Order: sequence, then structure tokens, then C-alpha cells
Amino acid sequence: MHHPLTSLCAALSAACLLTLPAQAQSTEEATLAPVTVKAQRTPDATSEGSGSYTTEATSTATGLPLSIRDTPQSVSVVTSERMQDQAMDTVEDALRATPGVSLKSMDRGRNGLSARGFLITNYQFDGVPMFTGNIGAETISTAPFDRIEVVRGATGLLNGAGDPSAAINLVRKHATSKTFTATVETELGSWNHRAGTLDLSTPLNSDASVRGRVVLSADAQDAFIDLENTRGSVFYGVVDADLAPGTRVSVGASHETRQRNGVYWGGLTYWYADGGRTQWDRSKTTATRWNQWDTEETTAFASLEHRLANRWRVRADLAHRKQVEDSKLLWVMGTPDRSTGLGMSAYPYHYHAEPTQNHASVSASGPFRLGGREHELSVGVMHSQLKDGWDNRDALSGLPEVGNFNEWDGSYPEPAMSPFYLASRDTTTQTGAYAASRLQITDALKFIVGGRVSQWKRQGEVGAWTAEAYTLRHSSVFTPYAGVVFDLNDHLSVYASHTTIFKPQTEKDRHGQYLDPLEGDSSEIGIKGEFFNGRLNASAAVFRTDQDNLATPDAGYFVPGTATVASRAAQGVESQGVELEVSGEVAPGWQLGAGWTQFSARDAQGAHVVTEHPRQQLKLFTRHTLGGALQKLSLGGGLVWESRPPVTATHPVTGLEERVGQPAHALVDVMAAYALTPRTSVQLNISNLLDKVFYDSSWSGYTQGEPRKFTLALKHRF
Repeated sequence: MHHPLTSLCAALSAACLLTLPAQAQSTEEATLAPVTVKAQRTPDATSEGSGSYTTEATSTATGLPLSIRDTPQSVSVVTSERMQDQAMDTVEDALRATPGVSLKSMDRGRNGLSARGFLITNYQFDGVPMFTGNIGAETISTAPFDRIEVVRGATGLLNGAGDPSAAINLVRKHATSKTFTATVETELGSWNHRAGTLDLSTPLNSDASVRGRVVLSADAQDAFIDLENTRGSVFYGVVDADLAPGTRVSVGASHETRQRNGVYWGGLTYWYADGGRTQWDRSKTTATRWNQWDTEETTAFASLEHRLANRWRVRADLAHRKQVEDSKLLWVMGTPDRSTGLGMSAYPYHYHAEPTQNHASVSASGPFRLGGREHELSVGVMHSQLKDGWDNRDALSGLPEVGNFNEWDGSYPEPAMSPFYLASRDTTTQTGAYAASRLQITDALKFIVGGRVSQWKRQGEVGAWTAEAYTLRHSSVFTPYAGVVFDLNDHLSVYASHTTIFKPQTEKDRHGQYLDPLEGDSSEIGIKGEFFNGRLNASAAVFRTDQDNLATPDAGYFVPGTATVASRAAQGVESQGVELEVSGEVAPGWQLGAGWTQFSARDAQGAHVVTEHPRQQLKLFTRHTLGGALQKLSLGGGLVWESRPPVTATHPVTGLEERVGQPAHALVDVMAAYALTPRTSVQLNISNLLDKVFYDSSWSGYTQGEPRKFTLALKHRF
């Protein structure tokens, strides 16, 4: 019989990413195919302790606990093992390695994320949709999380409003151990990096029906950028209790602070005044010694789950999340004279925001019988309220000259600032009811159908950025979901799906009416493979996404009673491309995560969109635990290759648009881990091994990429 990986390579043809190990390329044997009997149980998606780069199941796309193979969308999972192997201390570290996701620095304080030509704005915590503010949730620590699931395409079924790009689900660790366990880890690294983490689980009563877990972490870090340093701390605690057979409650909270000093806002200028390109040192900054960009994040959650005798599960969730951002910054901009460094100007700014969101939901899922077959159904109702906005302070008087920017050292004086004033304030509420069902039509054919009805409302107050109070409302917005999966054999399935999402917009037409929401539609077809009892997953997909009702100027018309040019809804962005991915165990002790993405995304006029992000990406990492006398040693390595993004900027002399994106490049990472004892290990990670010089383009110039970095970690498990 053919090895299942051989079948996959044949199905994917030259697109197959996987090279078969020699022992897998065996000749046919005259034996009957084995018969696998699967028990009826809910798949376990927990990745901690599995040692794997893949998981058994994911529910981020539909609310149903489906295997990756049975989910008719492109899904990537960054597991606990992957995060440990690549020393992914923050969520952004993980997303940089996730296939189909592009993460670029907007400056030294924020990032821009995209997938398939659209910005990523949809986050979840344990499947609960949560808003992310000016500082994205990707900046937080990975210490509280078991895994990170990413579903690409439109995800309106569970998320409500958003872009047809991807949904990022941060899945927390829980107190699952019925015995005392603890892990202590210390890290040292480049630029004076120091960190320590304690992860402790313990039963809280005699029969371990009540269990607790605490994760504590602290870190300090200078940077390769002049003046910059960061201090952070993380607290996460959760109690999981089995109240009765089939009934479980979880209550937890987290608090994370990050004090960032000397962090610059904006970017480095591309050109000198004579039109020549600048070549700043990697350590070059525009920050002052008083720049700060501090953040604080608090979450609290509670869930109650009851499993019925008929394998149905009923769950209720409450969640709270509050971000605090306080940023006192100086934006330095312009095109300096090459020799004198003169010609730059400065703009100081003090920003304070406290976006706060509360969420409540009830859901139920389980099997039902119809037509002599068993099917699955998931239904739910969710409600959330977000209070968002920010306050500003401005300089009270004239500003000093920047002087010779070639010799900038951050000693620019801190100006006197005005009191805080309201810039913007609004309240957004969303209520949604959804249902999704997996219908087992035949042994091989499954349909997944569903839909959501949403009520969305935003109320805005008068502020510096809002001339008048307003209420924007969209009622009974229907978001359909449709997918089909057909099993070709025991290992391969083909699938197709059509998913949607909507995004309200505040522009008005010539009649004074708000435009209808943007409508995002994603369609994809693909093939997925599951091998070695689920320890290896592979997929190939072709997708197309359209976002219409884009607000564009309605020439010659104004919003009634104002001097604002009216808008009209137009055809928007069309994106299409392919994605390939392999993740999991390719041989005993050998884990692999690899993905290729290629797409085109243009607006109705044919212009590129989200131009700061590349159109092709190859992401690869593999780790192998050696055998024999070297069985205590694990070696790993990988790379991220990206094409040149189509970003342009206006040349200061010619006035023409010129391509300024980082040329195609590859970054190589390696790791080595050694088990000193069964409970103690040491690990070395080197990122950007070849010390490649590269940069990210953004809204105001560019930001240098991180040079070669070393991280040494010592871990002990009690």
C-alpha cells in the first residue's frame, strides 16, 4: 500500500512542501489495509505537553470542535511546543511565524497585521471576540496561553463585524493537573535581556476537584535602538473546579504591564533633501529621552460548562478586558540636508486611552440524529459592549528646532503641555445569535452550514475628532456560512467554503444617510491531509476574497448641511491566491511547521492595497530530537522568506511615487536544546543568524529590523 504522505504529494503535485523520510518510502506490502475504529468523544485541542506542532481540534471557525481536516477553512495553530522551541515570548513572535499572516512594525510602538490583503482586526480570547486598541493584542506575553489559533478568510459567524482577513484566537492555559507541578525558567540574551517565569499548578482540595494555576513573569530589555528600554510583568491566575459529574467552572484573571521608554513614534525618513536615499545606522532613533509608550492590560473571565448524558454541552461565558495606553511622544519628520542634518521638524503628542470591553454569551453544542445519521449542531447568543476613545495633550507654545539630525541624541527638551482634552469617545454594542451544523450526508460527505444575525450600534460623543454626536445602527445583519468536506480516503479530504463578514463605516452619502457596511466575502477550495493518527496535518488552498461597498468620494456632492464631500458605495478590494501548509510530526522526534502564501490584492482601480505587506511568504521551522548517545539533544532551524512589498512613497525632488519596500529577503533562525537531567534543560536560540539588514515600511518612513539576537534559557520542572 502507498504511504499516506506519498498520496499527499501526488495530490498536491509540485506544490507539496514535504520531503519524505527515507523510511517512509517503502515498497508496497501484500497486506490488507488496517481498519481504524474511532471512539465517539470530543477531540482535545490542548497542545501543552503534547510535544507537537499541531492539535487534534479547533473551534475558532465554527464553534464546533472539529479537526483541522474537517474545518473547511485555512487554519494554522501555533502550539505550546512550537512557542517553546522558537522562544516566542510575545504573541507577535508567534504571528511572525504563522503561515499567511504578515506582521510589520508601524514604528517602535505598534504593528500592522494583515492576511490575504486585508488588515487583521479580529481577536478572540478562548473563543470570545475581543477588541484590540491602538496597541494590538499581539504585543502581550505568550506566558498565559496554551496555543494560538488563526483562521484565515472571513470569520463573521463567531466574530460579528470585522475584515475578511483572519481571526486570531488566544487560548489560555488551564489548571488541568491533579498533582502539584511547577516550572521555573530564566532567560538571558542580547541587549541586556533578562526574564524569569514561574508556572505553578496545584490541587486546592483533597480529591483535586478544585485546581489552581498561577503564571508569573517579569522581564527587562534594552534594545538595538538607541535610548530604548522596556520593563514588563505578567500575572495570570485561574481556578478550575469540577462542581459535579459533567459540570466544570473556570474563573481567572490576568494583569500585564509594559513600561517602554525611549520608544520612537513614526519612522526613519527614506530620503535626504537632495533626493538621495538615507542609510541610517540600525541603532538610529527619532525618540527623545522623555519618550514613553506604556501599556497595561487587565482581563477577567468566568465560564460554566455542563455536559449532558446525550453528549450535548451547554456553556456560559463572561469576560472583561481593559487596556490602558499612555504615550508621550515626539514625531520627528522631514528630509534632512545630507551634510548639515538640518530640515527636520518635530511634533509632540500625549495620548491616553482606556478601551474597555465586557462580554456575555451562552452556547450549546452536541449531536443529533436525522435520516438515520448522526450530525452536530452548535448554537449561541453573545452580547458585548465596548467603550473606546482617547484623550490628548498638545504643546502650549512654540517648539525648539530639531537641529542637526545627523547628530540626534534624544536630548530635545520636553515642552510644556496643555491639560488633557477629549479627542474621541464612543460606545459600541454588538448582539449576535448564531447557529452552525455539520451534516453527515454520507460516510464521506459532510456539509457545514450556518449563519448569524447581528445587531450593531455605535454612539459617538462630541470631541476634537467628532464635530457632532451621532448614532450609527445596523439591525438584523445576516452573515451566512457554508462549507463542504468530502473524504477521498482515510487520509485526504477536499473541501470548499464560502464565508462572510461585515464592517460598518461612518461615511455619509449625498442624502445624509450612512453608507451600508463593507461586505467581505471569502471563497476557498482546497485539499487537506491528516496522517499518523492526527499527528501530522497538511493542506493546500486556493482562495478569493472580495470586499465591497467601499466608501469613495461622490464628486460634486456634499453631505447635506455640511462642507464634507459626500461618499458613495463602490466596488472594493479583490484578493486571490494560494496557501500551502504542513504541521506536525513527520517522523518520531521530528516536528515540522511550514507554509507558503502567494496572493494579489487590488482595489477597483487596479492599485495595490495594504502595500506595506509582502505578496509571497515562505515560513519554515523544524526541530529534531537526536537518537542514541545524543538523545538528550534537540536541534532546530528555519527561515522566513518574504517578497518585496509594493509600498511606495513620494520622492522629495521629483514628486513622483517611488517603490521603497524592503527587497526580498530571508531571515534564518536556529535553536539547540539539551536535557541536563530529566527535569532540567538548557536551550539556545539565535534569530537572524546571518545578521541580515532589513526594514519594515510604515505610515511614516521605515523601521529597522532586529539584528542577530541570542537567547539562552534554563528551565527546571518540579
